[in-house]
Amino acid sequence: MYFQHSPEVWAAHPGLVAGILYAEGVGGPPRAGLPLGDLHAVARDRLAGGTEASFPEIQAWRRAFSRMGLAPTRYRCAAESLLRRLRTEGDLPEVHPLVDLGNAVSAAYAIPVGILDVPRVGGGIEVRPARGDERYLTFAGAEEHPDPGEVIFADPQGRAHARRWTNRQSGWSAVREDTATVLVVVEAMHEGAERDVPVVLDAIGRELRRGWSAPCRSALLSPAAPRVEF
Repeated sequence: MYFQHSPEVWAAHPGLVAGILYAEGVGGPPRAGLPLGDLHAVARDRLAGGTEASFPEIQAWRRAFSRMGLAPTRYRCAAESLLRRLRTEGDLPEVHPLVDLGNAVSAAYAIPVGILDVPRVGGGIEVRPARGDERYLTFAGAEEHPDPGEVIFADPQGRAHARRWTNRQSGWSAVREDTATVLVVVEAMHEGAERDVPVVLDAIGRELRRGWSAPCRSALLSPAAPRVEF
């Protein structure tokens, strides 16, 4: 499979830093405990000094959403939504070990982390502006059509695996009980993202290897190298 950002996305968001991790053999429960509590504690400690809206990582995504014509307080990147929930409700829900790990790392680093079930992706993903005829599946099972120009995760079959970029993942490729191979997408735009994105990839890869003995491969994307294949 492949993953890439379109030239339009790179041109509109030159500060983007994107990291991809591909892991096999992650089916079933982890054989070692995941450090979810420690990661949540990191996020809580940071929230004690100010709300998530003050974090430079979140501010960068808010600026990106504004450039896309989206109200940043109505449409939040996934990391901001997780931090907001952690601050207001005190904890994050348990969904699936892989999702829980991604959410905990995302909250700890204030960087969006998406995890997709590779066999359900349809061969590849391009992050690009929508045409408007793509099909997006909500977690509740309803189909929607992204707005033309909206940044989506599009596959060759015309399905959208995320809407509004890092705002909402799709039910098409959500992690399930039988998920065994995943693609992890880490994207950031803040100053220092080129340092932090590899750290996030390493943190996730370390826990996948420790918990599932999973072979992991990762790559950083750039305008000069916008595509990776696994």
